[in-house]
Amino acid sequence: MDAGADLPETLSQLYVDILVHLIQTLSMTKACNRELVLSLGKMASHCFLEQHSSCTKEEMDSFGFQQFPTSVGAFLQVDGPSDRCVFAFYSQLMQEFLLAVSFFLDKSKSESVEKMLEKHKGRAKFLDVFMSALSQPVQSRPLENLLGEMNSDRIADFKSWFKSSSEMTLKGWYKDKHHHCFHLLYQAQNESLVREIITPSARIGISYGDLSLQDCVALNYVVTCLGEMEELNLYRTTNLTEEEAERLAPTMSLSHKIKLSDCCLSPGAVRHVASALSGGLTKELDLSQSRLGDEKFKILCAGLRDCKLQKLKLVMCKLTEASCEDLASVLTSDTSRLCVLDMSLNQIGDEGFTNLCKALHGHHCKLQDIQLQNCGLTAASMEALSAALCSGQSELRKVNLMQNMTGLTGVEALCKSLQHPLCKVQSLNFFDNELTGECCPHLMEALMSEHCSLSELDLSVNELGQEGALLLCKALSRPGCPMEKLKLTRCELTQPVFKELGSVLRSGTSKLKSLSVGMSKVGDQGVKHLWDAVAHPNCVLEELDVEMTRLTDASTEDLCAAIRASKTLKSLELRNNSLTNASVPALVQVMQDSENMLEMNVKYNDFGDEVFDLLDECEKIRY
Repeated sequence: MDAGADLPETLSQLYVDILVHLIQTLSMTKACNRELVLSLGKMASHCFLEQHSSCTKEEMDSFGFQQFPTSVGAFLQVDGPSDRCVFAFYSQLMQEFLLAVSFFLDKSKSESVEKMLEKHKGRAKFLDVFMSALSQPVQSRPLENLLGEMNSDRIADFKSWFKSSSEMTLKGWYKDKHHHCFHLLYQAQNESLVREIITPSARIGISYGDLSLQDCVALNYVVTCLGEMEELNLYRTTNLTEEEAERLAPTMSLSHKIKLSDCCLSPGAVRHVASALSGGLTKELDLSQSRLGDEKFKILCAGLRDCKLQKLKLVMCKLTEASCEDLASVLTSDTSRLCVLDMSLNQIGDEGFTNLCKALHGHHCKLQDIQLQNCGLTAASMEALSAALCSGQSELRKVNLMQNMTGLTGVEALCKSLQHPLCKVQSLNFFDNELTGECCPHLMEALMSEHCSLSELDLSVNELGQEGALLLCKALSRPGCPMEKLKLTRCELTQPVFKELGSVLRSGTSKLKSLSVGMSKVGDQGVKHLWDAVAHPNCVLEELDVEMTRLTDASTEDLCAAIRASKTLKSLELRNNSLTNASVPALVQVMQDSENMLEMNVKYNDFGDEVFDLLDECEKIRY
């Protein structure tokens, strides 16, 4: 340090420098230096294998130390009187390093790398780490200048072992083994080796949560050598410190996706995440359940204003209306590319969401998909959203409002915007919003409009009832209705509603490809209207969900006939019904015969163990 020289980059480089210094102080010939290190290697191996911390004079002589009576003091500590003294290494790390050096110096061919590592497994923890570094000529050259050439066969053997074992490790799912592989590559300090070992088949996108600081350094080295990473998955990191985040910042900036869900981040760590996003490659960031809070989110927003981020997940991050102003500033930035935002399970309330809606009016805002499940929104928020959707500036295509108290007036406001020629919304989710059939006239009016572009609608877990649902059927029967995916699970539907839905599907004008009407107590007779529709040549349905509709074996013949006749049906949801063993042979046969059908789910029906082998014969059936 005093001479201004470069400090060692790795632990291995540090020990190379130490060993070079110790050998130089002895002023011996190259041959003597070599023999001394070989003797130290024999002693190191003996101590590991016998689990001894020290050796006697007799043992030392057997290792070849009698020719170095005054040199061992540089490497070993000597305790006891001269006639009964014992010798021990100053540190286990130096013991392991000398074992690695001596193995590569040994010219014999008696032992393979794999056998040698297996023999010392569990005792010499850093042995392969040191060998990885010493297998690289650039790192071993200072030692070779003092000790002579390494055994090229053993080095080639190590490289072959390292490559094959690493490739196997990186195809697996054990993160600790991944970390160790990264440490070996970091010690090797060979960029081309990293690219050679980490092939496209490597699973370096598995969760690396709870990295140590040393793990962060090794992973960062690997990723910077690669130049980019598809996904940095730090799921469930219990405490990402500022120092760890600083080490990982280059990796973050080179990652297309970053997963920090269910993590705990210090304010300092958030600053480095923000810095990495700014000017980095990241397009997706998941901070769900990270307990971020408003203050740390404000820090993050500094990096969100100038980045390539397109998708941001902030589910359950303890954000309030205070964060919405910062987020609105990000969305209106002329450099923002954010098009998917998930704010679900944050109590931002009407005031916070109204601030976000102001951003939707800005011509720089590119938001197309917003998820707002259980955000404490009421009709007041729907008024603000409706105004934004009609502004001509909003690019929103998908809006998830599930589990909010939108109310009748809120639905009415949104339905008016759906009829506006400038509104681009194609998907709307009102799941479990405590709606009733009173909202259906407004929905019908919207769907009847020529300007409506809504193709996906989820009204599940709302008490629409027969009267409301029939109004929806009327709208669906309009030629030109854009609806392709409709969810009406647990909406108090009746047999007349199923009859009308069947009529819609057979009309020849319906575009419905996915229909969910589960948890409706209509029985075989009600669902028969849908089986008949599926069998009709005009029906284009691809997915049908009739879970918990009280189906029995009496429906099996119609069900199978529908599958055989349909040219489009691919998926059928039949969970939680009353089908028994008697239906299984027909279901298995029709699924095996069908070219269109990809999946049938019959879980939680009244099947016995005796038909499980038969069900196993068809991979397309889940039971």
